[in-house]
Amino acid sequence: MMAEKTKTHAYCYDDLRGWLAAADELGEVRNISGLSWEREIGMASAILQRDGAAPCGLFDDIPGVEKGFRVLTNLFGGRRASVTLGFSAGLTRFQLSDAFLSVYKNPNNKPVPHVIVESGPIFENTYFGVDVDLNIFPAPQWHEEDGGRYIGTGCYCVTRDPESGWLNQGTYRVMLHGKNSVGIYISPGKHGRMHLDKYMERGEKMPIAVVLGGNPMQFLLTGNEVPFGVSEYDVLGGLYGRPVECVKGRITGLPFPKSAEIVLEGWIEPGDVREEGPLGEWTGYYASGSRAEPVMRVEAVYHRNDPIILGCVHEVGPTEYSRFRAVTRSALLKEALKAAGIPDVSAVWAHEVGGARMLLGVAIKQRYGGHSKQAGHVASQCQAGAYAGKYVVVVDDDIDVSNLDELLWAMLTRSDPASSIDVITGAWSTPLDPRIPPDQRARGDFTNSRAIIDACRPYAWRDQFPKVNLPPRNVREEAQERFGWMVAPPQKQSNVI
Repeated sequence: MMAEKTKTHAYCYDDLRGWLAAADELGEVRNISGLSWEREIGMASAILQRDGAAPCGLFDDIPGVEKGFRVLTNLFGGRRASVTLGFSAGLTRFQLSDAFLSVYKNPNNKPVPHVIVESGPIFENTYFGVDVDLNIFPAPQWHEEDGGRYIGTGCYCVTRDPESGWLNQGTYRVMLHGKNSVGIYISPGKHGRMHLDKYMERGEKMPIAVVLGGNPMQFLLTGNEVPFGVSEYDVLGGLYGRPVECVKGRITGLPFPKSAEIVLEGWIEPGDVREEGPLGEWTGYYASGSRAEPVMRVEAVYHRNDPIILGCVHEVGPTEYSRFRAVTRSALLKEALKAAGIPDVSAVWAHEVGGARMLLGVAIKQRYGGHSKQAGHVASQCQAGAYAGKYVVVVDDDIDVSNLDELLWAMLTRSDPASSIDVITGAWSTPLDPRIPPDQRARGDFTNSRAIIDACRPYAWRDQFPKVNLPPRNVREEAQERFGWMVAPPQKQSNVI
């Protein structure tokens, strides 16, 4: 029956409100009234996301802002995680990751170009020029030590390449500076940063639009490694089987979805910078500190009636952010390994505790000497695995790589520190990496090293490796099915989302 669930793919929502209705039908929406944006929404959101089965939180009646202006957090969790990706509720993490990959890489789901329509709910309220005032929105102060209010965490930015016209949508943090300006931080190497650098090098202002509450599936795509030159709008169109309907901004002409909740539109001028940060980030640290970053001058604001800001709180993992990244990035990494010619990759998991980036587990069925080393090195440097990575652990296919206990057990018992670890230096990292030394950080050198740990049975004498003192996996699964009623499965080990 579970296998049949994974075969059916259809989204039951077109925008954030449709998603919210679906989550509510599952009983996974907690309506919360009266909490302040200054402190309490951030505190409550941190509590919600600590439990992967917790509901999302919809905060309303926020003091100091108009009634109906809301904040939604803890998007990805519980049974709604499967629904968000277009599948039936109740799939395991592996099932959901594999199901997502089967749809994402289906040759029939090629990108479908977005279309421009004349109007939509996003234009229910419009403000231009001197009428722009971002203080009408309940942008939270997520953590006490953040440098300010962050209106954009569960958001994405729309930019256009000045040379090719390629439209990119990327998730970058957006700090509220004033009534008509925000600071935008984009890490080096990201597609939006490439666009920004080109405009600045040409001495031209960059048009930009920020979507603060969009289709959840669109938000997930904007935080993953969509190929260079491809618009995330068009990828979503392929997944839905129909074009994303967009409207054009009245100031820049950039397209954004007609049913988005809130959109900011404006420009980034060359040399227009201001101190941005710090923000407690997905690594669990304030590693990037604060620095002068580009300022977006907001010339237009559009929002629906009773608008919703989608918030994504970053803390020590696992968090909501790492849970949805784990599902989608694991799928993309598995596909990348296969595309690189690595045979018999049985499973991949980008672990939540490392923000779905810093710890990658790869399971293979060994076919030749060097197979495990090859798989580890490709995983550490392919597009889906390269950014901000730290450790890749390659294991045999009898190991559940999504289970940290099994992964570490294999690493401890099947690897040898002196001969099983390869180190790569000068790899693509980020200012968010807390381990980059101060002097290196001061030089603007945001690279790090990678450890590839071969935790497979040594190929040359694998047949002589001691036997594991556990029954085969199929026997263990039978035992669980027949006798699992005797004890409740440990919450920590649960693989069902």
